[in-house]
Amino acid sequence: ILELSERIKKRIKKIEKNLPDGLSLNISFDRSTYVKAAIFEIWKTLAIAFVLVTLIIFLFLGNIKSVIVPAVALPVSLIGTFLGLWIFDLSINIFVLLSFILAIGIITDDSVIMTDAIYQRIEDGQTPLVASFLGAKSVTAPIISTTLVLVASFAPLIFLSGITGTLFRETAIALSFAIVVSSFVALTLSPALAANFLSKNMKKSKIVLKFEKYYKSFLEFYTETLDYWIKKPKVIIGFMIAIVVASALIFNFSTKVLLPKEDRGVYLIVGNTDIGSGYEYTVDKALQMEKRLLPLVKSDEESYKRLILRVPGWGQGQSYNSFIIIALLDPWSERNKGATKIMRGAMGAIMGLPQTLAFPISPQSIRVSEFRKPVQLVLQGQSYEELERWQNLIMRELRKNKNLAAIESDYTRQNPEIKLIINRKKAQDLGVSVMDINQTVQTLFAGKTVTKFNKMGKEYPIILQTSVENRRKSENLAKVFVRSNTTGKLISLSNLVEFEEVGAAKILSRFDRTRAVTISARLLGNYTLSEAIDYITKTVRTNVPEAGIEWKGESEEIQEVSKEIYIIFALALVTAFLVLAANFNSFLSPFVIFLTVPLALFGGLLFLNLFNSSINIFSQIALVILIGMSVKNSILIVSWSNELRRAGKNIQSATIEACKKRFRAIIMTSASTCLAVLPLIIGNWGPGAGEAARLAIGSCVFGGIFLSTVTTLYVTPTMYVLLTKNTKRIDAVDL
Repeated sequence: ILELSERIKKRIKKIEKNLPDGLSLNISFDRSTYVKAAIFEIWKTLAIAFVLVTLIIFLFLGNIKSVIVPAVALPVSLIGTFLGLWIFDLSINIFVLLSFILAIGIITDDSVIMTDAIYQRIEDGQTPLVASFLGAKSVTAPIISTTLVLVASFAPLIFLSGITGTLFRETAIALSFAIVVSSFVALTLSPALAANFLSKNMKKSKIVLKFEKYYKSFLEFYTETLDYWIKKPKVIIGFMIAIVVASALIFNFSTKVLLPKEDRGVYLIVGNTDIGSGYEYTVDKALQMEKRLLPLVKSDEESYKRLILRVPGWGQGQSYNSFIIIALLDPWSERNKGATKIMRGAMGAIMGLPQTLAFPISPQSIRVSEFRKPVQLVLQGQSYEELERWQNLIMRELRKNKNLAAIESDYTRQNPEIKLIINRKKAQDLGVSVMDINQTVQTLFAGKTVTKFNKMGKEYPIILQTSVENRRKSENLAKVFVRSNTTGKLISLSNLVEFEEVGAAKILSRFDRTRAVTISARLLGNYTLSEAIDYITKTVRTNVPEAGIEWKGESEEIQEVSKEIYIIFALALVTAFLVLAANFNSFLSPFVIFLTVPLALFGGLLFLNLFNSSINIFSQIALVILIGMSVKNSILIVSWSNELRRAGKNIQSATIEACKKRFRAIIMTSASTCLAVLPLIIGNWGPGAGEAARLAIGSCVFGGIFLSTVTTLYVTPTMYVLLTKNTKRIDAVDL
């Protein structure tokens, strides 16, 4: 859209040069404005995240030289990701850039783990070269394991279909490439850099020394509490059960939508006059609506830029009873109200116009069903008479729900039509055939292609038809004449037919080749689409159980996404588990590791609700990503515990030592990830482009990583000891 917008602007500049004096060509509405602003916000967030991650690495490792090793992984990995985007022919869009922000917290992890392992050996007295070799050797397996798990958890996303599949696929590909490249950098470049830049006698600033003091106190506190809780497995099991139950409850009570409400700097007013209304009548009503809104535009307290009026709406040349008004708002930085709040302030002016049905809508980031209403129920039956009876009953019941508004059906017998009743006896007496009458009316009012002609290599039809003005007025039917086959005289159609004005359905819809009607509605307040679908389904099943039910537009999409997300979660869990099982040559170790996943999901769901977000496409992406991200800490603990047990240590001492040894790496990587997504949360105070999407992903990942890190440090070692306490040999554990 950005490229297209620039090309159009360049073309406009060329056209302006050839315009007559006094005529100008301007851009009234540009959708790319929102996209540019949203991408700029993400680039800004990306830069802040890079600085914060670098800062946390500096505090833990102590000096600038030590920061170079993991910091190099960031640009190299992101550059590698661009290669992946080019291979798969993907564009740089909002989803890909959001993936980069998530990637910043992930792609430094492997290099941080590698740097920490090498630095610990240097602190123990080894030379940088030896420490780099042995340190790299000790963490190669965990790094490969975490990389495989992350990629495996993303893999199912690539095979999703539909609009959500497109979004998930781009995220999965971008993150997978970033992770694979970062792991390659960590295993090759990081040890080489560490051997040259790290040393035992590196100077540390006062801030770092003070931070190390607090860190050592924290480590001592953790060691003492771990020694206590590792002996309380029943409490930990009870805690895990409580977490699973709490997660299920939070998920059920969470707001579920397809897409969060975004502030796109614009809202639309869609209006309809009575069916059959003429163009002039609709224009008059549209101008009245504009007049009601102009005081808001002129007010200094409001944040309107201008209004754009269009009749008919949506460019439908044959439907003259619709109009659309585009309300452009001031730039995000120049106002303190969001688009939703501004739109609600105009409801009184919009809803109160007589003989007009109008409602405001906020355009979405992703167009699912043009600008139609979110609720679109399709009733299927054997006949339209039966469907009309059902729809009237259902609409009457739906109007009892105060959370539903603008309830309409696409089948209504209110479209005015002129029915011609031919006096066959009189026509026969005057020598006029019924076929002549039909063909004459059809040609003049419906049109008839009589021939075609070629011009400059293109073929054009010649259509015989009366003018638009003549076709709009029913009295013009009386001006039509047909020729008598017996006398050769012209006879007025009014002498042969009677005109009867009747109400008829404008369209006779079908859905999946079955007769169908579509009932649509808008949502009020915080009533979600999922709640509306459940209510409507129950209403239909109670009142007309024999009716067939289908859904269209956003209603259909949210149900498909709801079904697919469960499948994706299951596939991601199974794929990642099997990869770990193959890597550890065990089913027990992966089971212990995957106990972290419920903790992360609980944290993600909890923080989504704390920040008043919802379960939507963006947060679902974050929840799937948490599967791979949350197990990284457990992999470090379990893999190092296995190594120490192979060295001859008993289970409990090996586990506690592994936790202490990997504590800094765990805290450092988790803090990096949390700080990387923190700008997504704190950058959403006040109106902004793309704020809802960033908040959904940021709050979910932050909460999931934060809570899973705190709890994993106790749950993983305790469950590892519990499940392996009856084994004497490490080989017996890994069966």
